[in-house]
Amino acid sequence: MTKADIISEIAVQTGLQKKDISVTIESFMEIIKGSLLDNKENVYLRGFGSFIIKHRAEKTARNITKNTTITMLRTICLVLNQPKAL
Repeated sequence: MTKADIISEIAVQTGLQKKDISVTIESFMEIIKGSLLDNKENVYLRGFGSFIIKHRAEKTARNITKNTTITMLRTICLVLNQPKAL
């Protein structure tokens, strides 16, 4: 399901205009992005899931074909944990 599909489905269910729904969904997504990227805060949506920032430590890996060792840098990952009801 795409964002356009979600907007269409909400428009059918609520009777609101697609333009208004699109602005609302874009604002919602910008707030979540801002919270995760700028504020470094996790986002918890009860009944849907949690967007959690995880930090992966630096690690050493091997390239088997060239027989060399490389270092994988520390990274930040975004994880969506879903509730047990889903």
